[in-house]
Amino acid sequence: MPDDAATATEVIHVDDRTVACDGGDGALGHPRVFLHIEGASVMCPYCSRLYVLNEGAGHASGH
Repeated sequence: MPDDAATATEVIHVDDRTVACDGGDGALGHPRVFLHIEGASVMCPYCSRLYVLNEGAGHASGH
């Protein structure tokens, strides 16, 4: 597990290197941001959700 997992509010496993985060909770969330996972994970700067790329995922080429 990445070192950021200790400070994460939630850990979400994903299959794509680009994720959209809005903080959840409808109007109580934050503006939608698109995050790109360079290595194995990325943390949302607004809500501290940690997005972890699943093993073997994210190798497809895209735009």
